[in-house]
Amino acid sequence: MKPGTTELYRAREFAELAGVTVRTLHYYDRLGLLKPSYRSDAGYRLYSQRDLAQLEQIVVLKFLGLPLKSIARLLKSEPVSLPEALARQHDVLVHRRQELDRTIEAIRAARATLDEHRGTDWTLITQIIRRIGMQNETDWTEKYFSDEAKAKVEDRKHLWSPELQERVSREWNELFRDVDAALNEDPASPVAQALVRRWRKLVGEFTGGNAEIQKGLNAMYADSPRWPAEQRQHQIRPEIQEFILKAMKASPAS
Repeated sequence: MKPGTTELYRAREFAELAGVTVRTLHYYDRLGLLKPSYRSDAGYRLYSQRDLAQLEQIVVLKFLGLPLKSIARLLKSEPVSLPEALARQHDVLVHRRQELDRTIEAIRAARATLDEHRGTDWTLITQIIRRIGMQNETDWTEKYFSDEAKAKVEDRKHLWSPELQERVSREWNELFRDVDAALNEDPASPVAQALVRRWRKLVGEFTGGNAEIQKGLNAMYADSPRWPAEQRQHQIRPEIQEFILKAMKASPAS
C-alpha cells in the first residue's frame, strides 16, 4: 500500500516522538496491539499520526494498570467498553490501595513494637502479620454484605484479636467433629439441640446478634461452590450443614 501524502515515521523516529523504545514498538507489533499502518518497499515499519493516537491510548491505559491483553481487546471493542473497563480497574486499584494501607499499618505497628521492647520480639510481630492476613482474607467476602453490615463488622474489628481467632477456630473444629459424630441423632434430640446452641453462640460472636451481618453470612455460605479456590478448604461439609439446619428448625428458639 502506498502511503501517498500521509506523514510517516520510521520506527526509531516514531519511538522518539512517542517517548517509548523501538523494542516496545516491536513488542506491541508482535502482540497485535499496535501494528504500523504501512511498510516500506524494503520492509521497514512506517507509522502514521493515527498510529500515534492509538499509542497514546495504549500508554494511558497501561499507566492506569490495565494488562496489555485487556488493552488489545478494549481497542478492538465498542467505545462503551471503556467506562466499564475503567470502572473494573478502579475497583482493582482501590483493593490494591487497601492492601498497601494494611501493609503500611503492619510496618508501623512492628516498628512501634520494636521501639517499645528494645529488641526483636518475633512473637509479637508474627501476631501483627497474622492480624493483617485475617483482614486480607475478608476482602473476597465483601460482595455478600450490605453497607450496613460492613459498617457493623468494621465496628467489631477491634474485638477480634489473634488469641480470639485461635480460640474460635478451635471451638469450630471441635463443633464440626461433634456434629459429625451426631449425624444419626434425631435433630430434635437434646444432643442435637446442644450442638445448635454451640453453633449459634459461635456465629453470634462474629455477628454480635446483628441481622444484617447474619444475612450476609447466609448469602456467603449459600454461594460456597463459587468461593475462591484457596477458601474452599473452609467450606462446611454438606451433611453437617444439612443436619444443623434441621436441628435449628426443630429448635424451640426458631
